[in-house]
Amino acid sequence: MLEINHLRKTFGRLVAVDDVSFTLQRGQLLGLLGPNGAGKTTTVSMIAGIATPDSGHVLIAGRALSGDTDPAKRRIGLVPQDLALYEELTARDNLRFFGALYNLAGGALDRAIGAALELVELADRRNDRVKDFSGGMKRRLNLAAGLLHDPDILLLDEPTVGVDPQSRNAIFDNLEVLKGRGKALLYTTHYMEEAERLADRIVVIDHGRVIADDTLAGLQSRVAAAGSPPANLEAVFLTLTGRSLRD
Repeated sequence: MLEINHLRKTFGRLVAVDDVSFTLQRGQLLGLLGPNGAGKTTTVSMIAGIATPDSGHVLIAGRALSGDTDPAKRRIGLVPQDLALYEELTARDNLRFFGALYNLAGGALDRAIGAALELVELADRRNDRVKDFSGGMKRRLNLAAGLLHDPDILLLDEPTVGVDPQSRNAIFDNLEVLKGRGKALLYTTHYMEEAERLADRIVVIDHGRVIADDTLAGLQSRVAAAGSPPANLEAVFLTLTGRSLRD
């Protein structure tokens, strides 16, 4: 469904993303992991079309995206790390605004809003202002906004930052439902336990380059010591990327 071929992006002398390639299939969640500054968000931005790669291609179902006006971009939904919500508007009015950006209107928009709010369990709060929502509710509404146009591919950039365990688990349940519907999910996170629970495959990038692309079991086998139990993902991650601070 999604193929990333040799993406490269520089900002002046800084090489943020350097020859990154990976693929993502229908009904699969791919965990994109890396230390701070590794290039995760820049990679997601290029896939979403927010940033233009210096070289390389993003392909959807085998077809390369060809700029901002490419209709194939409608097959991508983005749930950004920073909340993209208007605090003074109600949940429903936020979704009406975002739906209009995809030329949704009338009954089609109402149905899309209803389905998205039901999925994230906010239907009973549709007429409440976002400023009165908890952090977890805002994160779930942020997810709903990315789903309105029924994308085939959903890009989730640290979608559980700052939420309580109940909301985090609700988001996990939402993602399992979306996988079951055949959506292709790209998920960035600093929480290793999330990737362990959710990811069918894991890509680790560091200093802008892919340093691992495998299943959890495959990554664990790389660092396994003879006769010892499998390492958890955090131990694998630190072995691959080192312990030096990246802030």
